Amino acid sequence: MLMPVSDALRRFARDLGEIFGERLQSVAAYGRHAPGRTRDHGGLRHEEGDADGAHTLAIVDRITRDDLQACARRVPAWHAAGLATPLLFAAREFERSLDAFPLELGAILADHEVVVGRDPFEKAAVLEADLRRGCEVQARSHLLHLREGVLETGGRADALSLLIVQSAAPFAALLQSVARLEGADVSDQGRVARHAERRLGLTDGVISRIVALAGASDLASDEATALFPGYLAAVEALVAYVDGWGRR
Repeated sequence: MLMPVSDALRRFARDLGEIFGERLQSVAAYGRHAPGRTRDHGGLRHEEGDADGAHTLAIVDRITRDDLQACARRVPAWHAAGLATPLLFAAREFERSLDAFPLELGAILADHEVVVGRDPFEKAAVLEADLRRGCEVQARSHLLHLREGVLETGGRADALSLLIVQSAAPFAALLQSVARLEGADVSDQGRVARHAERRLGLTDGVISRIVALAGASDLASDEATALFPGYLAAVEALVAYVDGWGRR
């Protein structure tokens, strides 16, 4: 169980019931800290300001423009109650999204709480091939982001420090996705980091150090300079590992 069904979640579900009526099929809550502080992995995005709220999704028969306007008027109250802006899916749209968003929906499938209605994931499954492909896309994107980012630092150590800190949470999310692909325990970030180090044959502890920075506000410039080469090498190794996963 991810979290207890709070009064705020119950009020949120009642709000959706008033808006969608009998079209509302289910409401579910998932991670208080869903992977990555800013997520834009394949299109399922939550803004930075939503990151610390309880995340929700709703499945409805269909969504109209009037529905969206009605929801928009209630978003400030939802935020004030500690809830992030919800994900809204039309039922048939949701069923066809599992292969498009394998990492995001796979993570929710693995750890969620039904607030009202049926469990939208009861008969859902993310195919292993889709999950592997999603991991590869995310890993390659992370590698390109780091390479681009280090160029944009202009050689400044303080900018490199910021790059590392800001990329730590997405990196931790990536490692969770790879661990989930392999059926490993993803409940503890430190354990996930050590799992990755074993799989990649890395003994310098860089992965664990980067994961520990998820949620940090700063990193000493000299430490960033020393840490980055190993970090980049670890991501390169991860890309190669995921690319070859299942073919060994």
